[in-house]
Amino acid sequence: MPTRQQLHEAIERLPDFGIPAALRYIEFLSVDPALYSLLTAPLDDEAYTPEQQQRDVEADAAIERGEGIPPEEVAREFGLS
Repeated sequence: MPTRQQLHEAIERLPDFGIPAALRYIEFLSVDPALYSLLTAPLDDEAYTPEQQQRDVEADAAIERGEGIPPEEVAREFGLS
């Protein structure tokens, strides 16, 4: 199994142009496990049905009319504000 020391040595050998990509990848690997699960989840391959499309159109229209729950209220409900 590779060690942290080997990782450090590999980083030291990186050419400057590879540093941004390596940093992004390392940050990706070190994220919260729940976020990692979301980021690596398979794509939803179920069909987008006409019924779903119609519900989305109706929901967008309701939002345009000012109906629904304000974002601030949702944030409070989930303890985000």
